[in-house]
Amino acid sequence: MGGRIDLSHVIEDGMVTFRGLPGPQICDFWTREASAANYDDGSSFQIGQILMVANTGTYVDSPFHRYADGKDLSELSLDLLADLDGVRVRAPHEAEIAIDASAFRGLDVRGKAVLVATGWDRHWRSDTYLSDHPFLTADAADWLVDHGAAFVGIDSHNIDDTRARARPVHSTLLAAGIPIGEHLTNLAALPDSSFRFHAVPPKVKGMGTFPVRAYALI
Repeated sequence: MGGRIDLSHVIEDGMVTFRGLPGPQICDFWTREASAANYDDGSSFQIGQILMVANTGTYVDSPFHRYADGKDLSELSLDLLADLDGVRVRAPHEAEIAIDASAFRGLDVRGKAVLVATGWDRHWRSDTYLSDHPFLTADAADWLVDHGAAFVGIDSHNIDDTRARARPVHSTLLAAGIPIGEHLTNLAALPDSSFRFHAVPPKVKGMGTFPVRAYALI
């Protein structure tokens, strides 16, 4: 193994991940100064508090995000989230923002994490990032389901085209039980294959999305 590659954005107080959703509020619940009075040996501790929507930073969508009867975060198998053989698909946004099935043809994706590297992450935390971003097309989602992908991720604002009032890629992948990773970053540092991918959210009952610390082992 050549090392670990971090594929997650930092979550910071007030940052915007998706226009119209509030940024996280991060603060101390228990300060070091206040806690020091509880100990006689000079110990002090910080306990943080965060108020945020689930779609913050780099996150994973489970089927429950789209379907009321789909598996929620607590029901996702680790087989779909951890130690997956990975495939990086290069789809530079300068060439085309609509990524169709032709980008994947000829690849062996069965049982693998398919990570679509568009380079859009360079615009993170800018107005540019939030609109006219790269996305997968409906036929790409169909192809990935038909060829047995275990996980699909992208380094842009949304895996669907947010200019349209429909979400065919979310609908198709999540209906097939394939978790989706959005707002990945640093995919350019990955090889096209021969890496292991991890993106595990906490086991929260009744939620369909949550931030992850996504990374790859090379």
